[in-house]
Amino acid sequence: MRTLLSSLLLPLLALPAVAHDLIPATAQSRDLVLRHATLYTVSQGILEDTDLLLHDGRIAAIGKQLAAEGAEEIDASGKRIYPGLIALDSHAGMVEIEMARPTRDIADVGLNNAELRAASAFNPDSEIIPTLRRNGISHVQLVPEGEAMAGQSALVGLDSWTVEQALVPSRMGQHLYWPELGPLASDDEERSKQLKEHDEAIRQIRTLFADAKRYALGIKAGDKIAQQRNLAAMAPLFDDAATLFIHVDREQHIEEALKLCREYQLKPVIVGGYDAWRQAASLNELGARVIYASVFSLPQRSDEPVDMAFRIPALLNDAGVPFAIGYSGDWDSRNLAFAAGYAAAHGLGQDKALRAITLDAARMLGVDDMGALEVGYRGNIIVAEGDILDPMSGRIEALFIDGRRVDLNNRQQQLYQKYLKK
Repeated sequence: MRTLLSSLLLPLLALPAVAHDLIPATAQSRDLVLRHATLYTVSQGILEDTDLLLHDGRIAAIGKQLAAEGAEEIDASGKRIYPGLIALDSHAGMVEIEMARPTRDIADVGLNNAELRAASAFNPDSEIIPTLRRNGISHVQLVPEGEAMAGQSALVGLDSWTVEQALVPSRMGQHLYWPELGPLASDDEERSKQLKEHDEAIRQIRTLFADAKRYALGIKAGDKIAQQRNLAAMAPLFDDAATLFIHVDREQHIEEALKLCREYQLKPVIVGGYDAWRQAASLNELGARVIYASVFSLPQRSDEPVDMAFRIPALLNDAGVPFAIGYSGDWDSRNLAFAAGYAAAHGLGQDKALRAITLDAARMLGVDDMGALEVGYRGNIIVAEGDILDPMSGRIEALFIDGRRVDLNNRQQQLYQKYLKK
């Protein structure tokens, strides 16, 4: 299996700045009960003055005055407990320094790299990871980039020695980047050229899907076909065994992408989705979903209100379109809760905003034991003083991943302490 720009991994590992010195936590070996906390369960509302028991990396019990003989106990009076946050559409661990190409391992050349796995390029020692954890992010969806079919995403936890330890079983996700037209030129000849190039890009994508479908049918029929890994990797899309994530923003291009999905009976996830609410009827007809990753973008049209990007999650919710909130990028994925807070303040509300970066994010990836405080769910929890959607008052004190208490130290904290003593 090829990796994303695998030839860059050696120089990446040779750079001294890419490895944090924090030791991953060991597996939970003793029961832990957090007492008298306010639990923001996401799925069952808010529970005041309630205990939560972690056993063997999972939530074993929730209730008042839980019996926990031999367990370690933490008095969480006055604290809030939330599920760990899930950052969708992220490059964390695949990029170290954005302007240093040897540390960017997110893409490969060519129109069809469906066989590539983003997890192969994940660096669990990235200096970016502790910063994300400090902001309550326990897991990220690693996403590749490319011209068309960019490859497969993966869900990883942010506290591990190796990528194998970090991987969380999830539904296979293939990522398609839809060609989008920029502003059309005023010159007729140049505008015609732009439109022809756009039509050609779409034609190439349609050809790619037609080839993949024929390949899948041929394999099923037992035909003798030369192996093509990229086409074979797309085959699960046509059996509803994988999810097609389409990265697209503008209404016209969403409509183009949905036309392809109708033809192949696909239920896509639109990533980006600035104009997705305008195509709500078509999305709901197809059973499509949206990862809205543009909360902090500028208005796309001159006549839109300045806070338009903040309102879109509420518009999707009002239109009945299933969605989650993502934050595209690498280090800036740490702003995920901040983005959800802005959406909450612009019509979405606190409960749905929190759900959009926890439970709904997990469901978007086909994971049914994360994103909420429920018995049997993974022990991914945040302990905070205040509202984690408010960076000024949240003050996260602890993060547990699969029941393991994670070290929240990071380079920013170290530098703060260094210069505080100057």
